[in-house]
Amino acid sequence: MAVVFISPKQRQNMFFTGITVVVGLFLIVVASVVFFSQPKEVAQELVFNKPKVNINFEVLDSEQFKDLQSFSGMQMQFTYKATTKDGKDKEGYISAESIEKAEAMLTELGYTVTQIKEAATGRDNPFVDYKLVTSDELQKLLQGTQTEE
Repeated sequence: MAVVFISPKQRQNMFFTGITVVVGLFLIVVASVVFFSQPKEVAQELVFNKPKVNINFEVLDSEQFKDLQSFSGMQMQFTYKATTKDGKDKEGYISAESIEKAEAMLTELGYTVTQIKEAATGRDNPFVDYKLVTSDELQKLLQGTQTEE
């Protein structure tokens, strides 16, 4: 029988200590290489690849291009008060590009324009609820219900 002077517990402890030291040294070397390394200098080169673009201007001379129609102007809405040839008062809305064109359209219809102005479209505050009743409308509603009784 051999005489062993190192106990198994001490041998195991020394084995784990050795592995820990080796792994620690490996991590220190890798960390120093990664953290202390400088980026390599790259030469700055300006590269311009001229694109090969050919514009075919013959399209502008084609019949399809000549038949294109330009966009019409934006139509605005106007309110008007006019009298007909019969002498009756007429009120309504008309859409045209300008107030002069709206008057011309009404005179073509045979109306004599007494008042024309741009209609107020949209809302002053777009974040107000549609069903919100103003104080003036509430007063009118209350007066209307009191007179009906």
